[in-house]
Amino acid sequence: MTFDALLPWVRWILAFHVMSVMAWMAGLFYLPRLFVYHCQVRIGSEESERFKIMERRLLRAIINPAMCASLLFGVLLVLTPGSVDWHAGWWHCKLTALVGMFAFHGFCARWRREFAEDKNTHPERYYRIANEIPTVLMMIIVIMVIVRPF
Repeated sequence: MTFDALLPWVRWILAFHVMSVMAWMAGLFYLPRLFVYHCQVRIGSEESERFKIMERRLLRAIINPAMCASLLFGVLLVLTPGSVDWHAGWWHCKLTALVGMFAFHGFCARWRREFAEDKNTHPERYYRIANEIPTVLMMIIVIMVIVRPF
């Protein structure tokens, strides 16, 4: 099966991929920061309930749709003839980091549910450290795609 029909659209697909990844990353940077602040308030307080709403809306209205769009446009890019050298090491490293990003997204969703049910067991420091994970993964992904060191 050939996907030559994607070639005239590759710049549009790339533009939408970059925009959706930016939105996804912004959400993944911000949600753990909200968890840090959520840890600082009393369970059942008005502030805690406000954080629950903010976290839910951020995940469902921004992060999840942006992740889906990133995946869709990324798959279209990969299917575009000539876009990926399947034997290159950078591709496998990038893909591994991307799997890590999806896993982090899943952890964020689970943590949000725990906060929503007032069942968070992690201290503020845990989320401060977790907040760095998407940054490291994003750096690996960008370096692999732009520099292609191996």
